[in-house]
Amino acid sequence: MHNIPEPDDLFALPGLSRTAPKAGFPKWELFPQVAYEIVHDELMLDGVSRMNLATFCTTWLDDQARRLMAESLDKNIVDKDEYPQTAELERRCVRMVADLWHSPDAPRTAGTSTTGSSEAAMLGGLAAKFRWRQRGGGDVSSGVPNFVCGPVQVCWEKFARYFDVEIRQIPLRADRLTMHPDDVAAHCDANTIMVVATFGQTFTGLYEDVEGIAKALDQLQRVSELNIPIHVDAASGGFLAPFTAPDLIWDFRLPRVKSINASGHKTGLAPLGAGWAIWRETADLPPELVFNVDYLGGSMATFNLNFSRPGGQVITQYYEFIRLGRIGYARVQSQIYHVAKHLAAGLKALGPFTIVHGGDPHLGIAAVSWRLKDEQDQGFNLYDLSDRLRTRGWLIAAYPLPADRENETVMRALVRHGFTIDMAEMLLSDIIRGMNQLMKHPLTTSLTRTEAGGFTHNATAAVPSEKPASATPSTKARSGKKKS
Repeated sequence: MHNIPEPDDLFALPGLSRTAPKAGFPKWELFPQVAYEIVHDELMLDGVSRMNLATFCTTWLDDQARRLMAESLDKNIVDKDEYPQTAELERRCVRMVADLWHSPDAPRTAGTSTTGSSEAAMLGGLAAKFRWRQRGGGDVSSGVPNFVCGPVQVCWEKFARYFDVEIRQIPLRADRLTMHPDDVAAHCDANTIMVVATFGQTFTGLYEDVEGIAKALDQLQRVSELNIPIHVDAASGGFLAPFTAPDLIWDFRLPRVKSINASGHKTGLAPLGAGWAIWRETADLPPELVFNVDYLGGSMATFNLNFSRPGGQVITQYYEFIRLGRIGYARVQSQIYHVAKHLAAGLKALGPFTIVHGGDPHLGIAAVSWRLKDEQDQGFNLYDLSDRLRTRGWLIAAYPLPADRENETVMRALVRHGFTIDMAEMLLSDIIRGMNQLMKHPLTTSLTRTEAGGFTHNATAAVPSEKPASATPSTKARSGKKKS
């Protein structure tokens, strides 16, 4: 018999001659290079993360950060006895963030790392609920605690449902897209555990007026003796405003702010899986929330919803803090606002769009949100444009605004570290390409257009080559429906 040599080409190896396991747990093992290639090739269908302008999360890391993540794969951050120096880096980060947010006693304040801002937000909410219990629980006849907020990220709806708390969302005024301070007091009562102020709204990127909300609650306390704390959901703004709008008062400089959550893996520049919950003072974190465990080799305190979790994200967050410092963060974060303003100017110059938030660091996070002008009928809606941009690899969210404004649709592009002016130029060119395509070939066959205007763009400005012709009939009926 002839000996048949083993194939020396990867794609001739056993395992690549059949489809990848899908329905059940596989029986046979594979060569590691074969298993890797299967997974690697399937992931080619994913998008390019740096072109995903719908995500708030970090999509670019330098080589040193990647090395630290790789070196920390086996570190369980909850095991402070086995990994004491990882625990020390976490403590340093807590003190640094507390100092950044003007804690009155940063070296000794309470705080923790989390898997993200959602977990941190829930910890802040639970602390507020426990403090409410300690002060008597409000109206014992109802016994149902509540919190007051404007348009919020879904984690707060989860908090309300999972922890049996009523969520009281203030309806939007006709001329505003955020919670108005004048509307807060009317929604508060003895069962209100906190007011959640959103410092970087998900829908538009705008900041809510935390200082104005605090003044409104101060006035409420003077007339009713209700002493209602504020929790600031600074998921994105918490690592932007301290560097780009340091005169903006939103943090622990306001005595009524008792806790703040933020995502390290958003504008904090850490990799995915890093969040922070910080309390104004140690007394603001009820001791009932802290668990002492000793089965990992030593007694240690923990107050997280998760238990075992990787330590690399905190290690890399500390690396970013000491690598950049205040001056470096100010330089890096100011640059992304510069790119956001460039993108907003290009969109505005096109003509059909109204800019909702154009990257002003005193008004919101480094994002651009826009909508079609009411008086113009372009023959397409923002969902159509979002679909066209996907064909070029861009993922940009289009969605209706919150309740009482749900008939209005916006698009929002998050400008993150790693998104450059040149990438903004490429995006503007693709927006123009998509608009021209949609005007020439409307997605609804009843639309008629004898001649589409078309748009042009150069390296410094985006301007319409001529006024686009109106579509007949109106597409407003489609503008509020997301395409399936």
